[in-house]
Amino acid sequence: MVLFVILLIPLLVAGLSMIPAKNARVSALATIVGAAAVFVLSLFSALGIDTGHPVGAPIFSSWFSMDGLSVLVLLLVSFVGFAASLFSLGYIGRTVPENQQDRIRRYYRRFNLFLLSMLAVPLLSQVAMVWIAVELTTLLSVFLVGFENTPESLEAAWKYVVLTCMGAALALMGVLILYWGLSLSGGGEFTWSFLKTTSPKIPPVFVTTAFIFFLVGFGTKAGLVPLHTWLPDAHSQAPSPVCALLSGVETTTALYVILRFLPMVGGLPESALTAWFLVFGLISVGVSAFLLIQVKDYKRLFAYSTIEHMGIILVAAGLSNGTGTVGAVYLIMAHALAKSFCFFSAGAMLLVTKTREIASVRGLIRLSPLTGVSLMIGGLAIAGAPPFAVFLGEFSIIRAGLAQGQYGVIGALTIFIGIAFCGILYQVNRMVFGKASNPGQPLPLPWSCAATLVVAAVPVVLLGLFVPDSLNHLLRLAALSLGR
Repeated sequence: MVLFVILLIPLLVAGLSMIPAKNARVSALATIVGAAAVFVLSLFSALGIDTGHPVGAPIFSSWFSMDGLSVLVLLLVSFVGFAASLFSLGYIGRTVPENQQDRIRRYYRRFNLFLLSMLAVPLLSQVAMVWIAVELTTLLSVFLVGFENTPESLEAAWKYVVLTCMGAALALMGVLILYWGLSLSGGGEFTWSFLKTTSPKIPPVFVTTAFIFFLVGFGTKAGLVPLHTWLPDAHSQAPSPVCALLSGVETTTALYVILRFLPMVGGLPESALTAWFLVFGLISVGVSAFLLIQVKDYKRLFAYSTIEHMGIILVAAGLSNGTGTVGAVYLIMAHALAKSFCFFSAGAMLLVTKTREIASVRGLIRLSPLTGVSLMIGGLAIAGAPPFAVFLGEFSIIRAGLAQGQYGVIGALTIFIGIAFCGILYQVNRMVFGKASNPGQPLPLPWSCAATLVVAAVPVVLLGLFVPDSLNHLLRLAALSLGR
C-alpha cells in the first residue's frame, strides 16, 4: 500500500497544479509538502528491507517489489526530489516574472510528473513496465529542459528527446529479445526476481544479445560515451533544480536498469561481461576527463562529471568481486547526493552572478559566502577529494580492481580520475577565489535556496566521515541484490 501511495502523491499534486489560481505559490508549496511526504514514506519503506531478496507490495504484488538496490535508488530519488522542490520555490520565483503564473504552474505540474516517473523505475518489478517508466522520464522532462524557451534550451530539448528515444528503441529490442528467450525456456513472470533465478535456463544467445541492447539503449540514457552528446546540453540548459534531478538521479535510474542485468548473466563467460562494462566505462571516464579541462560553462562542468561517474560505476560493475560491487553501489549514492548539490550551488551562482561562464565568475566566496562555500564543497566532493563519499567509493573500486589483478584497467582509470580531479578543482578554484568579478552588493539568495544548500550539504559532508550502521547495511543489501 505504501509503495502505491508514494506514486500517487506526485500524481495528485500534479493534478492540483492544473487548478487555476491567482498565485502559483500554492502549487509550489504543495510540491514541497508532497515531495517531503514521499521521502518520509520512502524511509518508512526502507525499514522493512532486511534481506537481499525482493519484497512484494501488499497490493499490486505482481507490479511492485523492493530489495536493497531498489530501496537505495528510491531513497535517492525522493531525497533529491524534495531538495529540488524546495530550491524551486525560490529559484523559479526569482527567474520567472510574477505575471506568468500559468507558466509557473506548468513547471510544477511537469516537475511532479517527472518525479513520479523516476520513482516508478525502482518500484516496478515488471521489466516491460520499467522500460515504460524510463521512457516516461524522458517524455515528461523534455519540456522542463526547454523551460527557459531560449534557442539553446529548445535545441537541447530536441537533442535530448531524439537521442534518448533512439536509445529507448534499442532498449526495447533488448526487452523483447529477453522475453522471447524467457518464453523459449518455459515462460513465467517477466520480473527482475524471476529472471534472476530463471536466467540459466534461457538460451545464452538471447541473454547476450539482450544484454548488449540493454547496455547501449539504457547507456544512452545514462550518458555513456559515445552516446553522451545530449547530456551536457540538456543538463546545462534546464533550470538548476531540474538539472539536479537530471544529473543526480535520472541518469542513476538508467544505470540502475543496466545493473539489474548483472544477476542474469551468471551463465555467460565472465570475460565477455567484463569486456563490455570495462570498455564502455573506461571510454566514458577518459573522454569526460579531457572535456573537463577545456569546459567554459560551469553547468557543463558538472554535466561532464556525471559522465565520468557513470563510467566509473560501470567499470566497478565489470569487476568480478564483491568489493567492486559494494564500491559501485556506494558511488551511486555519493554521486546522486554530491551532483545534485553541485547543481543547487550552480543555481545559486546563476542567481548571484547572472552568468554561466566560468571566466566571468571570480571571488564568489566574497560575493556570496554561502554560495562560494557550497561550490567549494561540491567541487571537492565530485572531484573525489578525501574525506568525501565519492573518494571512498572510488578507492573501494580501485582496491577491488587491484585485488583482481586488473592492473592495466585500474592504471588507466586512476590516470583519468586524476585528470578529472585536477580539471574540476582548477575550474572551481578560479570561481571561488580571486578578485570579485561583479563588485557591488548582489541580491540575497531566496531563503528556500539557502535552506536547500544547507540541507543538501549535510549528507555530502557527513557520509564521507561516517556511515551509519543502517545505511551500511542497506548498501550491502543493494550489492547483494546484484548477485555478485
